[in-house]
Amino acid sequence: GDLLVVNKPKGMVVHPAPGHYSGTLVNALMYHCGDSLSGINGVIRPGIVHRIDRDTSGLLIVAKNDTAHNILAEQIKVHSFTREYMAVVQGVIKEDGTVDAPIGRHKTDRKKMCVTTENSREAVTHYFVEQTYRNNTLVRLRLETGRTHQIRVHFASMGAPLAGDTMYGAPENEIGHHLLHCAECDFIHPASGEEIRLSAPPPQDFLDFCRSFIPADVLAKIFNYA
Repeated sequence: GDLLVVNKPKGMVVHPAPGHYSGTLVNALMYHCGDSLSGINGVIRPGIVHRIDRDTSGLLIVAKNDTAHNILAEQIKVHSFTREYMAVVQGVIKEDGTVDAPIGRHKTDRKKMCVTTENSREAVTHYFVEQTYRNNTLVRLRLETGRTHQIRVHFASMGAPLAGDTMYGAPENEIGHHLLHCAECDFIHPASGEEIRLSAPPPQDFLDFCRSFIPADVLAKIFNYA
């Protein structure tokens, strides 16, 4: 095989790091796949072509060999591998737009990222407003780049942090973490050359939160489930 598709649950760390050496997605992949994962990122991140944060749920594509890994990484670089996310932000966003603002590590809090021109990399997020109610907006997002915490930082910089994202200025919510889900991935299969479109509905608590301000039939349409 060339690739694996994982619908990652929220709360699961993707690769081992200080404080999280077990119970990660990589540990699970190693257990299930043994040595049949690409070795490009070494033993810490075998097969991991793109990442999502611990508390972000959704689609993750994993390469099972180096050739597939290289092809997918190149697609990400030239933007032919597209990822679409759904997020609930704290605040009212009235119209679609794009955030084009470079991101680098925070000067004093090394766990955080921020919009900065110092030691930063280009970051571009396109967003589309799905539904606004009181002080929440459900947005669909398309990434051009995949910087660490990109979506979270870009919305915080607009004064509309992701709902529940206390690290970037939102008040705590009953779910206890930010509301962000990778809902769709489109790419060219590295072996067959065919176009692949994958989608995954958000987890139950994400949907429950949305139901508090979006009618059920509208929500079903937005997320493409009946």
